[in-house]
Amino acid sequence: MKSNHFFAYLGRMKLIDRWALMRCTQRENVQEHSLQVAMFAHAIALIKNKHFGGKLSPDNIAVKAIFHDATEVLTGDLPTPVKYFNNEIREAYSAIEDHAVAQLLKLLPDDLQGDYANIFAGGSEDEAKILKAADVISAYVKCVEEEAANNHEFSRARKTIELKLKDLCALPEVEYFVRHFVPSFSLTLDEISQPLTP
Repeated sequence: MKSNHFFAYLGRMKLIDRWALMRCTQRENVQEHSLQVAMFAHAIALIKNKHFGGKLSPDNIAVKAIFHDATEVLTGDLPTPVKYFNNEIREAYSAIEDHAVAQLLKLLPDDLQGDYANIFAGGSEDEAKILKAADVISAYVKCVEEEAANNHEFSRARKTIELKLKDLCALPEVEYFVRHFVPSFSLTLDEISQPLTP
């Protein structure tokens, strides 16, 4: 029987560090980041459905979020300033990501390749916006946590990401999530534990 290496390859997401050029108080890998993005995207989709007339599948968006950086097992984590330096680099990197998706799909049995190709595909415009927002919020939360640990290495990154987040908050579901959930990330364990009963 043919061996399929797809999940063994994706298991290497935990070996790819994010923020590689930054001094971190807590290391973060691509696998951890993907889980957080999935949780955030799921919640934002639920908020859109419950409060802002959305008709999305939060589960579908969460699955797309789980795999949104999976190609980095082949490409590595290219720093954002490089990835988005100009249109030429952005287009070249997009082509590299498309090639990486095609390579990863080859590691699956034939009858599953179409299912995973759909997961890697961009989805609807609303799904893409929510996924992007969740990704940016995750980066912002990392900056907040690092600054709460008195690491000033992330102060400039926080300001840059904060501007992106402000634009994304034009979506009411994103603004709702940020207003209700993000401030807690700067608090201590004792502070976030107060509502819990002993």
